[in-house]
Amino acid sequence: MSSLRPKHVRTRLALWYVALLATILVLSWGLVGLFLFLQLRSQVDHYAVQDIETVEGLLFFNSAGQLELREDYHNHEESKQVLEWLLEVRTPSGDILYRNERLGGRSLGGVPFFGEGVGGYSVRSLRLQDGTRVRLASRRHSLDGRVLIIRLAYSEEAVWARVKELAVSSALALPFVLAIAGFVGYWLARRALAPVERMTQRAEHITAGLLHERLPAGSADDELGHLARVFNDLLSRLEHSFEQLRRFTSDASHELRTPLTLIRSVGEVALQKSGTIEEYRDTIGSMLEEVNHLTSLIENLLTIARADAGQIPLHRSVFGAAELAREAGGLLEVLIDDKRQALRIEGDERVSLEGDRLLLRQALVNIIHNAVKYTPAGGAISVRVAREMDDRVRLEIADTGPGIPPEHAAKIFDRFYRVDEARTGNGSGAGLGLSIAQWAVQMHGGQIKLKSSTGGCLFQIWLPEGGRVQPKPSHNNVA
Repeated sequence: MSSLRPKHVRTRLALWYVALLATILVLSWGLVGLFLFLQLRSQVDHYAVQDIETVEGLLFFNSAGQLELREDYHNHEESKQVLEWLLEVRTPSGDILYRNERLGGRSLGGVPFFGEGVGGYSVRSLRLQDGTRVRLASRRHSLDGRVLIIRLAYSEEAVWARVKELAVSSALALPFVLAIAGFVGYWLARRALAPVERMTQRAEHITAGLLHERLPAGSADDELGHLARVFNDLLSRLEHSFEQLRRFTSDASHELRTPLTLIRSVGEVALQKSGTIEEYRDTIGSMLEEVNHLTSLIENLLTIARADAGQIPLHRSVFGAAELAREAGGLLEVLIDDKRQALRIEGDERVSLEGDRLLLRQALVNIIHNAVKYTPAGGAISVRVAREMDDRVRLEIADTGPGIPPEHAAKIFDRFYRVDEARTGNGSGAGLGLSIAQWAVQMHGGQIKLKSSTGGCLFQIWLPEGGRVQPKPSHNNVA
């Protein structure tokens, strides 16, 4: 059956159109034929009723008691031949009193049924013995004190002939009408689907290297124009995603190559010369430092890959915002002490958050670590917790570092993006920490923003509040 299905949509649309039109025409012609039949039969009924009234005035009993029809009202003998009705008169018991010549020996319905012709006219259709279809009207009439059942009928063959003529002419015209409709429908379908054909031809030439191309949109107000815009938006997102993937692959390759190259260079240099145990110890220490850097980079890459794939579920709980900040600061206590920096955490201890504690802690760790890295020795870092009027919690992380130029602030959360010009001499990382922090905040329905000046950076985070918690006694000054 599938092999019989037309290949092209325009052909199927044309066939559906022809089939629908054929159904409508057949139903329409059927209704017209029915209306014509009922209209013609109504005229026959009207003539029959009028002729019964005429016959009532012409019937009489002769001297022998036989019922006859007075025919002296005809002006010419030929006028008798014009009468087409069939006439039969019976007694209520069914005895035949009169039949006209045209009816002959045929019967108009046999014994009268109960109530026939009483109080009006009884009209019905029936077939005679020879198969002739007639329309019969009957009425009860009293003549010279005797009750008569007058039956007058007209043949329906002329009515059926008109209906058959309509059916035959319709059947003959139907193939021509459908053929014309099919050609017109195919042309209209092809014209309507021409934009789809153009979009298809353009889409066939779009490859991974040509994602900048777009489909012809055509009219902006119809469904096809909307479809083209949707596909173009999809191509824009794909182009952006491919560009991000290429940049990510290039940056990741570069970041992975750098520590591996350093490890290899340090090892080769150490092998080319003899050294003391202390020198070998320093060499191994340098190699381990690069291994740690490489391990951290790989972990961040895996986190980003799992985040993009939606494979990191959220384990929600309610916890204090200030307590979370102290945990994040405690993880960086060694680095803070090494640089003789001060970390202060302050704010409402009762404010809480609802979300994945580990992910939000990692976000704070990344931001505070960024501040520690770029704040000079002896500098200060502060974390402030506050409750907003719109039931949100605001976390502010400020440092006293060199700040970030405004032209770089919009890109600071991009992957592998680093502002080396503003922060030299501090050993920059891979540029993934702030990107992971932004993802963690957005996963919780929050926002993160950077305000930078020459006096340092201020990161602001807004997260949904999780209710009130009991404050725990603690020291705000972590350093």
